[in-house]
Amino acid sequence: MLHAKIIDLSKEKIKSENAEEFIASSKFGASIIFYGTVRENNENKKVTGITYDSHDELVIKSFKEIYNETDQKLNIKEKSVYIEHVKGYVGLGEISIIIAVACPHRVEAYDLSRYIIEEIKKRSPIWKKEHYKNKESEWLKGNPIQAN
Repeated sequence: MLHAKIIDLSKEKIKSENAEEFIASSKFGASIIFYGTVRENNENKKVTGITYDSHDELVIKSFKEIYNETDQKLNIKEKSVYIEHVKGYVGLGEISIIIAVACPHRVEAYDLSRYIIEEIKKRSPIWKKEHYKNKESEWLKGNPIQAN
C-alpha cells in the first residue's frame, strides 16, 4: 500500500498525523516515521530556510518505482508506505519530507525506510535553493536524473 504526494505549500500543509493514520494497522508489528527537516548549517553557511522545487509527475513516478522495487531488492512484500515531499519555502526546523513505513518486523521497517530516503535523494527530481542569514541564496547541486 502506497501513498505518494508532492505538497504544494502555497495550497496546503504537510501533516504528520496523516502519515500516522495511513500506516496504522494491526497487520504490522513495526512502524517508523522519518522526518526530513531544514537544519541551520550547511557547508559552514548559516541557513534560514530552503525553497524546494520539483518536477511533480516525475517525482511521483520515482516514488512509485522505489516502492515497487523493494519487493525484489529488499524482499519486503507486506508493507505500508507513505511519502510526501514539500514544494515551496520551508523554514528552519520545518518538515520537508515525511516517509512513514509499516512492516511485520522492525528489521524490515528500518531497512525499508533507509532504502526509500537514500533512493529519493539519488533519483527524484527535487531541487533545493538554500537561503542564508547574510540574505544570499543559491540553488544546490543535485544528482542528475538517472534513466532506468
